[in-house]
Amino acid sequence: MHLAETLMALGGAFLAAGLAARLGRRVGLPTIPLFMLAGLLLGPNTPGLALVEDPTEFALLSSLGLILLLFYLGLEFHLDDLIGGGRKLLAAGGIYLLVNVGLGLGFGFALGWGSREAFVLAGVIGISSSAIVTKVLVETGRLGRPESKLVLGIVVVEDVFLALYLALLQPVLSDASGFGEAAQKFGIAFGFLVVLTAVARWGAGLVGRLVETRDDELLIVTFVGLAVLSAGVAEKLGVSDAIGAFMIGLILGSGKAGVRIQKLVHPLRDAFAALFFFTFGLTIDPGDILGVWIPITLAVLVTVFGNLLAGTLSSRIYGFGPQRASFVSLTVLARGEFALILASMAAAAGLDPRITAFVAGYVLILAILGPLAASRSDEFAVLVEKAFGRWLPERPELMTDMPGNDDGEGVDRGDPPKGQNATLEEIGQKG
Repeated sequence: MHLAETLMALGGAFLAAGLAARLGRRVGLPTIPLFMLAGLLLGPNTPGLALVEDPTEFALLSSLGLILLLFYLGLEFHLDDLIGGGRKLLAAGGIYLLVNVGLGLGFGFALGWGSREAFVLAGVIGISSSAIVTKVLVETGRLGRPESKLVLGIVVVEDVFLALYLALLQPVLSDASGFGEAAQKFGIAFGFLVVLTAVARWGAGLVGRLVETRDDELLIVTFVGLAVLSAGVAEKLGVSDAIGAFMIGLILGSGKAGVRIQKLVHPLRDAFAALFFFTFGLTIDPGDILGVWIPITLAVLVTVFGNLLAGTLSSRIYGFGPQRASFVSLTVLARGEFALILASMAAAAGLDPRITAFVAGYVLILAILGPLAASRSDEFAVLVEKAFGRWLPERPELMTDMPGNDDGEGVDRGDPPKGQNATLEEIGQKG
């Protein structure tokens, strides 16, 4: 496209995504599936106006959206959150991952699309959407409750797993020839993680002083440069660019300027992440989704079962009864950004093209079903209590040891004031 056509298409993409999200919010739908839907309707695979004929023309800007998205997740995650949660948090998060990723891996092999595809599907099915999860917590007004602290704790553990999983997946997607080459590629990725984690733990203050400035403009230019450069270096080393962006976010988030950077990067993340989801929608062919509707339906059922099982088991560690356990299980049901990241990586690696259509349909369903189910968790809990109430008694004495609380604050049953505009800093964990 010529410059004028490119600018018109780019502006139209932002505008279409924004209008679709505004319409969806009126009925309580999250933005991610709506951005995707806007791209699908204005893409080359649907009749009518095709805003962009070749989705690769947005590839660089879409990559920037992915980089800023992972950079933001890194900013929100703090090593102290994981350490402070103790063994209970690790056990709860570990149970959630073991059940859901395990079911996802089994489902992936059962489909018979290939072993590399199975590992991608394990991550797609096993990891929830932190963006949608936190949105649900804010909109349901339950941020101050113990069950919400467990939900946020699970998402923190998922973030750690995300970085390790991407490092493990990289040699798998690159189709390394032989164990030696695969081990070498994983060693590079893992070493990259270890070095940057050490910097985040002990050198974040020094890095923070290097980038910190009172001028917001200069701070924005500096941290965007670092995020993009780190992603590029990671890609050059054969590691996912997502890991590089996440880890530099982790480092900067641990410094004194972390809170300021969070606030400044937020609008950039929203704008370019919207373009990432929109561009993913451009690649979707509705006919391809219809061709994999049976695997999508089965995967949704597997995910619902896995979440209910894992959520209940994790909740029992903290002594939650049916009502709180149901909220935990249904709040982390939504799938979103991480599934789309894996689908993009699979497409770039030349894996089975059905994965893109599968992930698109799967995410569209669960990104809508998750928030709706969470808002009705109390109704579901009534059924659970009638069936299993005597085996799931609530034990308040176990709620004193909640993620991020060492003094019993987790037992507070109060909700935030209605209409409260909770910030990420107030949440203290995920966004």
